[in-house]
Amino acid sequence: METTVESRTRIAASAQTGRGDPPIPSAPAVARHRVRTLVIMVATAALIVAAAVLTNKPAAATADGFTPVNLAGVPTGPAPIVGQTAPDFTATTIDGDSIRLSSLRGSVVWLTFGASWCQPCRSENPDIKATAEAFAQRGVVVVQVYINEDASSVSDYAARLGLGYAKIADVSDTVASNYRILGIPAHFFIDRDGTLQELRVGTLDAASMQAILTGLVE
Repeated sequence: METTVESRTRIAASAQTGRGDPPIPSAPAVARHRVRTLVIMVATAALIVAAAVLTNKPAAATADGFTPVNLAGVPTGPAPIVGQTAPDFTATTIDGDSIRLSSLRGSVVWLTFGASWCQPCRSENPDIKATAEAFAQRGVVVVQVYINEDASSVSDYAARLGLGYAKIADVSDTVASNYRILGIPAHFFIDRDGTLQELRVGTLDAASMQAILTGLVE
């Protein structure tokens, strides 16, 4: 009898001692918790990747035919104003030639800004090429600035299209920033005296290109 009482006492004491201890989870519960944790981690990673892609993706073209851009360079000097001397700059073309805008006076200069990743720019480049070739003998010089692109990328793109005019890889956006470019393509038409006569943002068709240049060469 004493043995039975002692046994019951020990069992009761053991039960009271264990009341404050957390229950030991079963194996299925542990597995479900791990799966939920894994799903949350995967979903979080996917959101981070999606945000990074959207942040670095070039802005979509607008209905007006241009792509908004955010430049890394800091503007210096006067902004381009129609009727005033076009801001001067010196840069190196992808062929390694140094070019200074003011040294081109005596020629009509068509300064155009774009990028190989810009869809509106790509769509108008065949017309730029054809118009540049048609007006080359009439004293028109085309200088195309590719923003935030290196010389190798610009060279490969230009070779595929057969673009023969001067091309500048504006890696640090220096020229584009000084010209206060907010969207591409952007076109600056400069007369023989170095005065900015026309400024257009957005794609131009061949007829518009020809009309502007004709007014400057005649």
